[in-house]
Amino acid sequence: MDDAQRPEAEIVLRLSGITKRFGPLVANDAISLTLRRGEVVALLGENGAGKTTLMNILFGHYTADEGGIEAFGAPLRPGDPNAALAAGIGMVHQHFTLADQMTVLENIVLGTRPLWSFNLGKAAARKRIRKLAADYGLEVEPDRMITELSVGERQRVEILKALYREARILILDEPTAVLTPMETQALFATLKKLVAAGLSVIFISHKLGEVQSVSDRVVVLRGGKLAGERTTSEATRRELAELMVGGQLPVNEIGPPSPGAILFELRGVSTRSTGGAALRQVSIGLRGGEITGLAGISGNGQAALAALIAGTVEASQGDIIVHGETIAHWSPRAALDKGLGRIPEDRHATGMIGDMSVAENVISEAYRSPRFSRFGFLDWKAAASFAADIIKAYDVKCPSPEARVRLLSGGNMQKLILGRALDGGPDIILASQPTRGLDVGAVAYVHARLIEARDRGAAVLLISEDLDEIQTLSDRIVVIHRGHLSRPSARGELSVMELGELLAGHGHDEGAHHVA
Repeated sequence: MDDAQRPEAEIVLRLSGITKRFGPLVANDAISLTLRRGEVVALLGENGAGKTTLMNILFGHYTADEGGIEAFGAPLRPGDPNAALAAGIGMVHQHFTLADQMTVLENIVLGTRPLWSFNLGKAAARKRIRKLAADYGLEVEPDRMITELSVGERQRVEILKALYREARILILDEPTAVLTPMETQALFATLKKLVAAGLSVIFISHKLGEVQSVSDRVVVLRGGKLAGERTTSEATRRELAELMVGGQLPVNEIGPPSPGAILFELRGVSTRSTGGAALRQVSIGLRGGEITGLAGISGNGQAALAALIAGTVEASQGDIIVHGETIAHWSPRAALDKGLGRIPEDRHATGMIGDMSVAENVISEAYRSPRFSRFGFLDWKAAASFAADIIKAYDVKCPSPEARVRLLSGGNMQKLILGRALDGGPDIILASQPTRGLDVGAVAYVHARLIEARDRGAAVLLISEDLDEIQTLSDRIVVIHRGHLSRPSARGELSVMELGELLAGHGHDEGAHHVA
């Protein structure tokens, strides 16, 4: 029996009656939880449940209106991030906070020495980093540049940063979102070593299977309140999901596909690099009535492929063929005119404009059509009516079509994008990371809509870094690595570990390109 399971294990963190209001909105409502030495507590909840607000209060970014926090038996000064760090609390964010043009060592020691210090004490720091890395299975070369590291290696650097600062409590926010299965297994092995050494962990995740495999207890938030707490070994996945959504979780059944003609095709297409990996002699065909899943680790060319299909990046060679017609000048306007429905990867940066209204956003790709424009003037009544229809049909939690989009949760923004993309029944759908950061309820909703589109005959390209999602929805799966595509595999043909091997570049035939 480990420390986390012993009643006498020390309570290292105690949140008592934490309440936080933003005007009339109660983001956290009298939330209390504890964390013991050597324990992993998973924090679950839908988007907007209050998890981020609670963590921001813990780290001093927000000040609670009511309640208090104790770390290692001492009150934690509110509204002071330095107090949290000094108390031994570290956090690894989902989106890493590393300086790309600096070395691993420089990133780790940054902020640990005074600005007026003449040197960084690199020799001593290098020795200590290497010992921490060896002790906890976080191998990474201190003098390598961050730009040279894989995603998994960057995460190791983030964990080493916290350990270097002698963190005794570690908060992991969606830690496996961008990792391969092998990297995830390595992370879990590291966590076991850290917990065995007495570190306490709060593990924030949407992946219930991971929560069950790594945590000792699960705390569920819903609507800003504590919805329940369970011992992990005694809780089922469905029970946890239903605690999150407050009722029974819908089950999406996906039957066998009825593939039709190829509606969209790339033949020998390459692109120039625009930050991530460029495409290299890529050929792929998307059939109606079928979901093609594209799996890949971030930065391996899926962003370039999505941008090419959406028309925002030009091909340097190769052909784009839509409905059997080779398109000479492919652009965002041509893509929309040819019936492409686009769900972009980043709903904040490229999906929606936060300071514009819901109505303005949902007509942004069709404002020139006669439906919303007459004699050169926008028909705002028609726009508001269309927005109201989407709000109702997609169950968007939104006060009105005039509301600013930035006030909506991520899940509700995604529902608006879905409504815009699927309006009119497009026969080609580009769904890029459609459920990233969404809770189980919102994920089930998005999946249901994509299945509906496939069943009515649309060709769907699902681009996702979530292998569970790829395996659940895809009729065929293709893996991208350094701009090359693997041969396609049918649903269930490859195991998670076999797909993981392809994600890491093993078994890829980079000299060939294939029509999927």
